[in-house]
Amino acid sequence: MLPLVAPPVAPRRGLRRSVELFRAFRVEQSDPDLFYRTQAADSLAQVRDHMEPAGRLIIDVGGGAGWFSDTFRRAGATCVLVEPEAGRPVPDGADSHAVAVHPGRLAEGWTVAADGNRMPFPDGVADLTFSSNVLEHVPAPDRFLAEMVRVTRPGGLLYLSFTAWLSPWGGHETSPWHYLGGQRAAERYQRRHGRLPGNLFGESLFPRHVGEVMDLVRSCPDVEVREAGPRYYPGWLAWVARVPGLRELATWNLLVIMRRRPS
Repeated sequence: MLPLVAPPVAPRRGLRRSVELFRAFRVEQSDPDLFYRTQAADSLAQVRDHMEPAGRLIIDVGGGAGWFSDTFRRAGATCVLVEPEAGRPVPDGADSHAVAVHPGRLAEGWTVAADGNRMPFPDGVADLTFSSNVLEHVPAPDRFLAEMVRVTRPGGLLYLSFTAWLSPWGGHETSPWHYLGGQRAAERYQRRHGRLPGNLFGESLFPRHVGEVMDLVRSCPDVEVREAGPRYYPGWLAWVARVPGLRELATWNLLVIMRRRPS
């Protein structure tokens, strides 16, 4: 079993990196490829503070078009992308928890059409279970986290990030009008653009809060937190996520990296 890398983490994440990420964020709608590839490269660097991905089995939960999966594969990992509406479905008649997954079965670009709340893998198969900006799109974050823990091997890592609801970008494309209420923001968006937003409040977008998620993580006996803080900020601003009230407004995107406790 490959060892974990002891985490030096935050100090090397400086202001220049944060500026580059913000510039990429500004073109998310017009140039999503640039934005997501920039974000994926940064996520790889964050993972490498804790684990070298080469030779690992990684499950990318809700990874969209596969930017994160592609980046991990280029770094030498075997990566399975889990997406509800894409990829290769579980075979007919198969129990969704009984499909054996191991590196010998996986081909480059292998994807699975599955729900992140019930993934088609046996317990403890992944060295890293990765989820970027999915938690605000699931109605039951406790069930989602429990499933991520289940498929991660003892001693393996979990990478979880989400956009905080009370941050200026919490309403996604309806921001900043989500401060007046998610439903009102969606109705305003429809009047202005003549169509519904891509993320519907109460259906595919839910108000996730930093304190709520940190309490959820701390209450999970199977994991220990190795890193928690604003995902895109310099390392010296990690303290923002520890200040009640301020963290809900200023964190923007919370990153929590956990280790599954050995059995």
